[in-house]
Amino acid sequence: MSKHAIVHVEISAKDRLAASKFYQELFGWQVEQMPEMEYATFETGEGVGGGLSPLGENNPEGSVVVYVSTDDIPATLEQVVKLGGKVLVPQTEIPGMGWFGMFSDPSNNRLGLFKAGEGGA
Repeated sequence: MSKHAIVHVEISAKDRLAASKFYQELFGWQVEQMPEMEYATFETGEGVGGGLSPLGENNPEGSVVVYVSTDDIPATLEQVVKLGGKVLVPQTEIPGMGWFGMFSDPSNNRLGLFKAGEGGA
């Protein structure tokens, strides 16, 4: 069984470059731009890192999404539904890294799931 650790935190960003600068200057985080994905990753130096995600249907302004590891995204999403939650994004590949999915719990909190791929993080 997976340990289901928190592995990634995504912060919504209207302006990825401005948000990157803000967190770099505020906390000293190391930020790597991924313009082809309209995304940036950050490393905090200790603990969990994350990303700055563009606004969208599953990432509205002001949102922060916590990603939890799992060995089996489809099975976990099936359990989400059984427990009264809703699948927002089915298992989707992140090329070269692994897979993710998203769901909302019965209180409408949005969370993500992540499974590393071969050679992935």
